[in-house]
Amino acid sequence: MRTHIRCNCGNRVVAKDVMQKGYYLRVAGPSFVWLKFRCSRCKRLGEQFIKQEEWDERLLLDVPCEVTESDKERFDRMGPIDIHEVIDVHFELQELTRLPDLHDTAKEK
Repeated sequence: MRTHIRCNCGNRVVAKDVMQKGYYLRVAGPSFVWLKFRCSRCKRLGEQFIKQEEWDERLLLDVPCEVTESDKERFDRMGPIDIHEVIDVHFELQELTRLPDLHDTAKEK
């Protein structure tokens, strides 16, 4: 089952990108839903044929935001990342000899 529609550049196509939608009905064989869209990333025109039995309007819904309201408030209180924080992270990464194993970090929590 299809979960989303993508442009050739890899960007996900959502409802605001769709310019036209039509139906390609056939007497013999499967019928299709036809979408014409303009990609919001690369601005190219594209079209897609989707079997009518696989078509669902939810394919064009935006992905919901994964950040909760409490996380948003916490990030707002932290403020923007300044250049000194970026430089500190840069030097920390230079001294990193290996990435910690995910299995090890899960045990620590």
